[in-house]
This record gives sequence, structure tokens and C-alpha cells, in this order.
Amino acid sequence: MSLLIDDTAQNLLFRTARTANTFTEESVTDGQMRAVYDLIKYGPTEMNGQPLRIVLVRSPEARDRLLVHMDDGNKAKTGSAPLVAIMAAYTNFHTDLHRTFPHAPTAREKFDRDEELRVGSARLSAALQVGYFILGVRAAGLAAGQMVGFDAAGINKTFFPDGEHEVLAVINLGKPGADAWFGRGPRLDYDDVVTTA
Repeated sequence: MSLLIDDTAQNLLFRTARTANTFTEESVTDGQMRAVYDLIKYGPTEMNGQPLRIVLVRSPEARDRLLVHMDDGNKAKTGSAPLVAIMAAYTNFHTDLHRTFPHAPTAREKFDRDEELRVGSARLSAALQVGYFILGVRAAGLAAGQMVGFDAAGINKTFFPDGEHEVLAVINLGKPGADAWFGRGPRLDYDDVVTTA
């Protein structure tokens, strides 16, 4: 069965797309980031909660504050990427449900009562949005180098001192540089993953 998008789009988003480890010096503009967000904001989240929050690390001072929290294997590539995005779950996303889920005015109440439910929902939906973001970056002709090798508590304290956000990933962004890719890792087959109940 063929898919609705052509092979070029399929390859751009999935088959030939890779996690980049090096980048050229070409800058990533605010316009590019706005275009990415204006596409990926339509991805589904629980109750349309949209808990993802993104910090674009542009200034040298902010980059230095981030680098101290990155694992040693991620410091150099994070230090040299044209742009770095910190992806976080806003754990009090429910305070915006009157805007994002207006047809259910009492929806906020269950999250007010149950912090564990609220934080779990924020983490899951924001993680989905991180995936959408990576695909949006690829659709913009850029490469993403997503990482989870960092001191999360340190990043949260440095960039989200309000205690209402939890960092999920740090993503280096830009045009891929020399030797940007590791070898393609094996993928599980359909029958390894999918069963029918």
C-alpha cells in the first residue's frame, strides 16, 4: 500500500533523516523556528493541553549556563551547534485549558485535584510534542540532534526556577556538518512490534 505523501517527503521525515552530531555554522533563524512551531502545534495532545515549552538558547551566556549541565559526551556538540532548544513539560498546563479546551469549562478541576495525574499528563503530551518538533525541524530542511544526557535537576533549576517545568530533552539544531551521522541502527520489524488482539 502506498502512503499519501511521496517518497521525497517520506525520506525527508523518516528514512534518510538522522540524528545529527555535527552542524555547519549556518544560523537558524527565528523565522525558521516560528515556521516549525506553526506546523507542529497542530499535533494532538491529551485534552489539547499543549504542555510543551521551549527555550531557544541563543546567547553565549545562556549557552554557558546550559553546558555545565550537559554530560561530557554532549558538551562539544551542544557548544558548537547553531541553535539549541531546551524542551520542557509545563506541569501546570491545566491553567490554560480555558483557552485550549474551552468546550469543557470544568476540565481543569480533575487536574487541580490530582497532581500525579496532571504531571503525568504533562510529561506524556509534551514528549509527544517533542517528537512532532523533531519532524517539524526535518520538514524545514534542518537537522536535529536530540539528547537526554544531562543533569535534569540542574537544567530545571537554571532555566525553570519556578518549579513548574520539567526538562525532557535538549535538541541541537542546524544544517548537518561533516560526519554528522553515526551508522544507522537496526530497526525492529513489524511482526516484532505489532500484535492483533
